[in-house]
Amino acid sequence: MSLAAYVFDAYGTLFDVHAAVRRHAEAIGPDGQAFSELWRAKQLEYSWVRSLMGAYVDFWQLTEQSLDYAFQRFPSADPKLKKSLLDAYWELDCYPEVPAVLRGLKERGARIAILSNGSPAMLASAVKNAALDIVIDDVFSVDAVKAFKAAPAVYDLVTTQYRLYPHAVSFQSSNRWDIAGATKFGFRTVWINRHDMPDEYKDYGPALILPSIESLQFGI
Repeated sequence: MSLAAYVFDAYGTLFDVHAAVRRHAEAIGPDGQAFSELWRAKQLEYSWVRSLMGAYVDFWQLTEQSLDYAFQRFPSADPKLKKSLLDAYWELDCYPEVPAVLRGLKERGARIAILSNGSPAMLASAVKNAALDIVIDDVFSVDAVKAFKAAPAVYDLVTTQYRLYPHAVSFQSSNRWDIAGATKFGFRTVWINRHDMPDEYKDYGPALILPSIESLQFGI
């Protein structure tokens, strides 16, 4: 196998970031989908702005702050749901194909890892809840370098730990901006385009575009 490691983004790639709101969809009401999308958008925006400012706080704090903003934008959603939504975020559902694909890659001898903006505690909870702890070898959190993706130091966490050249790592993410950062760093990248979104950052294009991670089990 030419690829020594398969490294996955967590949120949106392995774990469904909208699962928390879906669990409470009836209580949130008709604005649930827009509420969830704004929560996610602000969560990412806050990470980029804080990286640029050099004012790092961990991803859990950003998750809570962005949820507060979503409640302000959607007054139809009851703020009393805050605790329930945050609790649900600790146990997000993984996408259905994920366990089998990761097992298959591991059985072929590849290292399997997560590289995520998430805090160590968030990631540990999500991995354990999805029973992925038996197949994932390592979980890399940006907390180690106190900067968020797409800072090069984040991707370097993997190559330094594994003592690999970047091109020996296949990196999978559903976030096109993350793929751009990883491509520039030198990873072989696979954009998991679950929602058929238009391409961006065409000067840093992925090696592959897939609708899910399922095809990875065939060694592509």
